[in-house]
Amino acid sequence: MHRRLFCASLLAGVTPLAAQAPTRPFLERPIPGKPHQGKVLLVVQAHSDDVPLSAAGTVAKLIDEGYTGYLVRASNDDMGDAPGLGTPGTIGDHVLGNQRDNSKLAEVLGLKDHFDFNYNNHMMAGVSQNEIMARLIFLIRLLKVDTVVCWDPWAHDEENPDHYMIARAMEAASWIAGRAHDFPEHLKAGLKPYAVRDKYYFARRPEITRVVDITNYVEKKVDANRANVAKGPAGTNGSRLKAELARKNLRLPLLDGDDVTADRNYIREFVLARNRELGKQYGMEYAEAFHYIGPGVGTNRVKDYIQRNAVPLR
Repeated sequence: MHRRLFCASLLAGVTPLAAQAPTRPFLERPIPGKPHQGKVLLVVQAHSDDVPLSAAGTVAKLIDEGYTGYLVRASNDDMGDAPGLGTPGTIGDHVLGNQRDNSKLAEVLGLKDHFDFNYNNHMMAGVSQNEIMARLIFLIRLLKVDTVVCWDPWAHDEENPDHYMIARAMEAASWIAGRAHDFPEHLKAGLKPYAVRDKYYFARRPEITRVVDITNYVEKKVDANRANVAKGPAGTNGSRLKAELARKNLRLPLLDGDDVTADRNYIREFVLARNRELGKQYGMEYAEAFHYIGPGVGTNRVKDYIQRNAVPLR
C-alpha cells in the first residue's frame, strides 16, 4: 500500500486535533484534615513577587493540608524600585528590600525556611543551567522534596530569562535528583536519591491542567502580596494611592480606613482580579491555574502491569 493511502487509512475516522473539545482541567478543592502530613513542598520563584502573584493561595492551601514548605528565590531582584518608595534607588536598596520581602513571604505562608540564590536580576540567561540545576538537586535530596511549585518550563509567551531559566533547571532537577548514578558525591555526603512526584507549574499563559480553589486562602494571598513591598504591584500601593488622591482633595471609598485596610482592599480589588475571573469560570470565588504534572506521568508500564497481574507459581 502506498504510504499516503496507508496514513489516510490510519487517520480515517479520527477527529482532527483542532476540532476536538478542550479537556476540562482537574478542579482541586480544599481537603479537610492533614492529608499531606509528612510531605515536603519546595516553592521556587525567580523574583520576590512571582509566587505572591501566581501561586500564594495554592501554597497556603498545601501548607494548611500538612506539607512542610521551603522557599527558593533565584535572583537578587537588583533592578526594582527602592523599598517601599516606588522610586529608583541604589542597587543595595533593591537587593536588601527584596531580601526582606522574601523572608517575610516565607513567614506569611508558613514556610519553614527560605534560600536566596542571588543571581543578578534579568541576567540568568548567562548562568550555567547545570549550575542552577545542581543547586536544586542538592536541595531536593537534602530536604526530600515531594512536590514543587515553580514557573512552567513549557510555557507560552515567556519573555523573562530568569523565569524560564529557573523553570528549566527545576524540571531537570526534579528528575535527576531521583537517579542514583547522577551526582555521586551527594551519596558520599550522606544524601540519597529523591525524585519529585508532583509539580505545580504556573505561567503568564499556562497550559491549564489543574485549577486550584483558593477561596479559603484569599486572605493569605492578600498577606503575601502585601509583604511584597519592594517589587510587586501590591505592597503599600493602596495606602500610597490613598495619600496621593488626598493631596488632590479626592478619595476612593474602596481605600477608606487605615493604611493597612487601604492596602488590603487595593490588593483584593486589583491584584486578585484575575483570580476572581478564573474562579467564576469554574464555580469558585477565587482560583489559581497550573500546568500540573503528577506521579502518573512517566510511570513504568511493565512494573505496573506486573503489580496488577502477577500470580504465584503453582
